[in-house]
Amino acid sequence: MTDHWQKSARNPFAGYTLDRAQKQAQDPDWVAAQMAGPGARFLPVWRAQNLMTDSSHSTLLRPDEAAPWLPRAESVTLLGQADGHTYFSFALPPDTPPEALAAYGTFQELRAVGALVSHFEGGLLAYARAMAHWHSQHGFCGVCGHPTESFCGGTIRRCTNPACAQAHFPRTDPAIIVLTSFEDRALLGRQAQWMPGRYSTIAGFVAPGESLEDAVAREVQEETGVRVKTVTYHSSQPWPFPQSLMVGFTAEAASDALCAGPDCSDGELEDARWFTRGDIRRGLAVGTFSMPSSISISFRLISEWFDAGDEGRLADLV
Repeated sequence: MTDHWQKSARNPFAGYTLDRAQKQAQDPDWVAAQMAGPGARFLPVWRAQNLMTDSSHSTLLRPDEAAPWLPRAESVTLLGQADGHTYFSFALPPDTPPEALAAYGTFQELRAVGALVSHFEGGLLAYARAMAHWHSQHGFCGVCGHPTESFCGGTIRRCTNPACAQAHFPRTDPAIIVLTSFEDRALLGRQAQWMPGRYSTIAGFVAPGESLEDAVAREVQEETGVRVKTVTYHSSQPWPFPQSLMVGFTAEAASDALCAGPDCSDGELEDARWFTRGDIRRGLAVGTFSMPSSISISFRLISEWFDAGDEGRLADLV
């Protein structure tokens, strides 16, 4: 276990303790036996929501409880094994009545409950949500257009056209997210649709043919006009909304020259500005500044930068 792994594992939805059983997944008989075995546990997904208990834990169905729903599921995916259990997810059709599984819990948006569950639970829920989305988007082959079928326990989709037989693997879209600083200030921006006062770190998708570091420099300059001179990897986080991997960085700006808004940037941000730690403390106190979600890597990047100063701990202020 490396220091980088330990650091990354502290982000919500991260913490690799699941054996994904990729070799065993190639054997359909093994997968079938695991699904019927006493150690199987199933995580339902419906309309991109996870089934949660009243105590805000993931609902894990036993094989007998899941059996009535599996034949009508849009997809079933082997997630992996841990602590004597084999975990599967299944996606219910959108027209399934939301109260259909009310005996076991309620379907909830993962963003709303992500801060309440353990790293292991969060990782399972995120994985289940991401795979349900991927299956729903790849029912046809991108090479020849024929239907695809689930393969290897739902971890691969394969084209049903014998002349093609293309294997399609789950897709993850890499995106960078960066806390840029200059002297004692941090660069934060806001989008127009966010709640009033909310600011966050700069983020954006990595373009084809672009390194992560180049994506950091480009996104910061495009959105704020700020040029960065150093870029340092921080940690990463699965972000299944719907299929991203957030790669976190810190960066140092070459100067504080800034130009935000549609007249001098790409227009993605309504506003961007430099904040001192004192600005953030005062804004939180009077309600003119609010933080991004506590489950996001952005929250952690801002918190660690803030805590390195002399204004106290950010966690005590929010």
